[in-house]
Amino acid sequence: MEGLRKLLGNSFSLLLNRLTQSITTFILVASIARILGAYELGQYMLAFSYYYVFMTLASQGFKTLFTRELARNPTNTPAYLISGTFLQLLFSIAGYILLMIIVFLLPYSRDTSTVCYVFGLAIIPFSLSNVTEAIFQAREKMHLIAISTIPVYILRVVLIIWIMNLKHDINLVSAIMVASESLIFFIEWYLVTQFVKYKWQLDWKFMWDTTKASGAFIVIEGISVIGYRLQVVILSLLGGEIVVGLYGAVAQLMQPFQIISHSLVLAIFPKMSQAIDEGKDKQRQITQTAIEILLIVALPLIVGLAFVGKDLLVLLYHDPSFAQAKVALNLFAFGLIASSFVRPLSYLLVANGFEKVNLRQVFITTIIDGFLSIVLVYQYKLNGAASTGLIIDFIALFIYLYEVSRRLFTLNLLSMIYRPLLISVLMVPVFLLLQKFNLNIIFTLIIATLSYFLFIGFLGIYLVYHSDNEWSKLLLKRK
Repeated sequence: MEGLRKLLGNSFSLLLNRLTQSITTFILVASIARILGAYELGQYMLAFSYYYVFMTLASQGFKTLFTRELARNPTNTPAYLISGTFLQLLFSIAGYILLMIIVFLLPYSRDTSTVCYVFGLAIIPFSLSNVTEAIFQAREKMHLIAISTIPVYILRVVLIIWIMNLKHDINLVSAIMVASESLIFFIEWYLVTQFVKYKWQLDWKFMWDTTKASGAFIVIEGISVIGYRLQVVILSLLGGEIVVGLYGAVAQLMQPFQIISHSLVLAIFPKMSQAIDEGKDKQRQITQTAIEILLIVALPLIVGLAFVGKDLLVLLYHDPSFAQAKVALNLFAFGLIASSFVRPLSYLLVANGFEKVNLRQVFITTIIDGFLSIVLVYQYKLNGAASTGLIIDFIALFIYLYEVSRRLFTLNLLSMIYRPLLISVLMVPVFLLLQKFNLNIIFTLIIATLSYFLFIGFLGIYLVYHSDNEWSKLLLKRK
């Protein structure tokens, strides 16, 4: 019982931390767009992309390694705290210097380059806090991560909105981001030193061995994040800051689905792993359940954005110029179909020990993404970037479908898609009727959302009384 309580508490802490971070990020992006405009939002998104790439290269591989090794050998915690932090400091400084060199060499305006330089400083405190968070995770004290980060996330978004309303520019916003990450690190350092006894002594052999061991993790994390952020960099060079701002605004609207997808798959991953001993039919059942749930979210969302996407962009960002991103928004939304399959299938392969397929997929899609982005962004700017993302999503989908069918089993596509399609079809007349009455966008969203949950409710009742289908069987077993 104690173990279960700790597991639920840690899971809730990480989920709460992730939700708070995502919500405050969305509020921050919307506020920058509303108060400062698309150009400054583009500067912020570009600076964040460079920061994110070099932060990942400098630290995320170490965090994965530290967490694994500390969980196995908790007696080495003092060495990781002191020598690991110093090693992380060296790599984060190197990452920041490399960021400065690349930004300096690229043809950005002076003010955009300055924003990148200032924001990039956050690499150092964020990387250092990865060491303390690895210790919290290894010791199963994830609540300390939430205690350290959530108040700071909320405080900084309030402070940034306040200073933007005082007509301060994006440089001060970036400086506050750096200060907030530094504050998080100091809070976490204080908390970790309450239960870890350490000596101010560097272990050079430990740092060398750790550096060598982290190589594979750094490559995997690095390729993944470069592929994810490559679009923004290419857009900034071929389209400019305003186009980057519009791209970032559209991408933020996909975050609710990404949170749902990430949380669902993480929750179902242990069952996927356990089902290996129960046979392929059980694995297929769990995987198809996850995909169907995600499609029930994705397909109605695609329908809704096709009707109200333009008005939603103007409502959220309070600027008519964002309406020009409507086509890109619909292309992004259509990619959610592929995303509904990709994440569950990638975790299914990992559960069966085929994680090399994931690495191969990242290599292939990153290379194709680079070439396609240059061609399509040069020709079509924002819509070219969205089209590239859509194509890459479906290439990844086909790779995973092929690998899963070759190595494990074939999915029953019809059984996964007909209920999501049914709900989506039911949503069409709802939006057509609302469009006919020409209601305010807020009322339209409220009525459409209530209708969606009403259809979901009827579907749930149907499943309870018709438990001979695989989804309801799985749901009933969970109770």
